[in-house]
Amino acid sequence: VQLQASGGGLVQPGGSLRLSCTASGRSFSGFVMGWFRQAPGQEREFVASIWWSSGMYDYSESAKGRFAISRDRDKSTVYLQMNSLRSEDTAVYYCASGRNSPFSQDGYDYWGPGTQVTVSS
Repeated sequence: VQLQASGGGLVQPGGSLRLSCTASGRSFSGFVMGWFRQAPGQEREFVASIWWSSGMYDYSESAKGRFAISRDRDKSTVYLQMNSLRSEDTAVYYCASGRNSPFSQDGYDYWGPGTQVTVSS
């Protein structure tokens, strides 16, 4: 199984980025796809998740109203559209896949290598 995240970069406060995570190596039916992030010196935290089959999704409080998660099953890709970015959104963003609780890292079996998002003027 491989998860490859892309789309990170440097953006000014208030700007937008779209992250992509392409999954391969198995069927992800019944799996949840999640985005986590880790800022320097901080714990990795949940950002958003979406169930591959149903499309049901969840967001962290900090992501609600600004971020949108979606998936394209034909392309085996999950997206995280991030708008109104703030300096505190600066982190390495990871995509992950699992079959358990979407809110905890422990619920995920597979992780991608991460992509850096830097929000700075």
